[in-house]
Amino acid sequence: MSELNTSPAVLIATAGAAALALSACGGGAGTPSTGSGSGGGTTPPVVLPPTTPKPTAVQSSRLLAQSLFGATDTDLTAVQTQGYSAWLDAQFALPASQTGWDWLMANGYNDATFITQTLPMDYMIWKQLMGTSDQLRKRVALALSEIMVASINGVAVNWRSFALAAYWDTLVANAFGNFRTLLEAITLNPGMGYYLNTLGNQKATTAGRAPDENYAREVMQLFTIGLHELNVDGTEKLGSTGLPIETYTQSDVSNLARVFTGWNVDNTGSTATNLLYVKQPMVNTASLHETGASTFLGVTVPANATATESLKIALDTLFNHANVGPFIGKQLIQRLVTSNPTTAYVGRVAAVFNNNGSGVRGDLKAVIKAVLLDDEARNDATLARTDFGRIREPMVRLVQWARTFNVTSPSDQWRIADTTSDSTRLGQSPLRSPTVFNFFRPGFVPPNTALATAGQVSPELQIASEVTVAGYINYMQTVVKTG
Repeated sequence: MSELNTSPAVLIATAGAAALALSACGGGAGTPSTGSGSGGGTTPPVVLPPTTPKPTAVQSSRLLAQSLFGATDTDLTAVQTQGYSAWLDAQFALPASQTGWDWLMANGYNDATFITQTLPMDYMIWKQLMGTSDQLRKRVALALSEIMVASINGVAVNWRSFALAAYWDTLVANAFGNFRTLLEAITLNPGMGYYLNTLGNQKATTAGRAPDENYAREVMQLFTIGLHELNVDGTEKLGSTGLPIETYTQSDVSNLARVFTGWNVDNTGSTATNLLYVKQPMVNTASLHETGASTFLGVTVPANATATESLKIALDTLFNHANVGPFIGKQLIQRLVTSNPTTAYVGRVAAVFNNNGSGVRGDLKAVIKAVLLDDEARNDATLARTDFGRIREPMVRLVQWARTFNVTSPSDQWRIADTTSDSTRLGQSPLRSPTVFNFFRPGFVPPNTALATAGQVSPELQIASEVTVAGYINYMQTVVKTG
C-alpha cells in the first residue's frame, strides 16, 4: 500500500487502529420518532416528523456509521443541521463519481499487457470505495455486490478486470433505482453471464444437451426469492406438515433455465483497446434460444416467444413474487444497520419495497431510506438491546480507516492488491468472493456461542477465526505504519 498517504500526525493518531479487529457498527442512537415516511404498504416505516429536534452529534454519528464508510466533522455537522431525512436526500442527489470502467481506461489498463490480469480490478474497486465522493451510493452498491455476487475468481475470460468493473458500475448505476431494472441489468451483464454461465448458454438438443441451470437457480435462491416462502415480515410460511414451504422445485429451475438461452456478448463497437463486449448488455441469437413453452413458479412462457418476451415474463415473475421485499429488504438491513432486525422492522421495509407510497414497487431509494430512517435504526432505546448492531466486515473496516484518516493515493493508482489471504491480509476482498454465496451467509450462526444460544445470527463472524483476526491485525499494523 505504498501508494496510500497519510500525514505523520495521522499515522501517530492511528497507531491503535490495527486493534480494530472486530469493531461493531455503532455511532449514536437516534431520537424516538413517529409518523409515516417514504413508504406505502400496510405498515409504513416510522420516520421523524418536522417538529422533531435536530439530532445530536452522537445520534448523527450513528446514522453516518450506518450509511457511509467513514465520516468527517463536516458530515457530522451536515446531519445535525439538515436532519436525517434531508441529509439522506442530499446524499441521493450527489452526482455519481467516475465509473470503474472509465478509471481503468483513463489509467491505460486497456493495454494488452493487462489482458489476463486481475490487479487492475483490485485497484479500481479500492479507488471506488476509498477515493470517491458518493459514499452512500457506493455503500449500497457494495451491499448489493454481496447479495448478487459476481466474482473475478470465477470469470475466466480475457479483460476480466474490465468485466468486473462493468458489473460493479451496473450495481452503482442502479443502487438508487428500481429493483426490476437492476435485476434485468445484472441478468444481461457479461460479467454475470461469464460467472453463472448464461453467456453462451444454448437450447436443448436431441443429442441430450440441456440448458445450463446455474443462473436460473441462483437468481431465485440468492438474488430474488430465497429457498422458502416468506411472510411480509420475513418469517417463513409453514405448510400443513409444519415445515417451511419451498419457493421452487427442480422443475422450476429447469424450465426457467430455458429462458436464459441464446445470450452472448455484443461486439458492436469493440476494438482491441475499447473492450465494449465485456460491458454492453448481452444480445440474443434466436437460433440458440429455446422456443418451446416453459412453465415455472406458476407462470408459462408460451411457445415461440422471442428471447426478449421470454426474459420479460421471467424477470417480471421473479420481481413480483411476494418474497422479494422481505428477502432483499432484510439483507439490506443486515448490511447497513443490524444483523438481527425484528420482524416488525423487516415488515416495514418490505412494505416500502412493495409500495413506495406512490404505487411503485421495487423503489430502492425508498427502501434504503426506510432502512435508515426506521424507528429501530434511529431510536436511542435500541442501544440497550444486546441483539442490535452488526460486526463491520474486514474490508469495510479498512475502508473506514482510510476514509476517517483521509488516506489518499497521490498518483490516483490505489495500488492495493487482493486482500483475501486469511493469514497475512483481511481474509476478504471486494468482488473476490470464493463462491456465489458471498464470503458469509446472512443466516450464519456462530456455533457454540452465546449468539447461538440466543438464536441470533452474525453473518460476518463466518469469516472470523484466530487466524483471520491475527492476519487482520498484522496487516493493519503494516498499513498504518507504512501508508
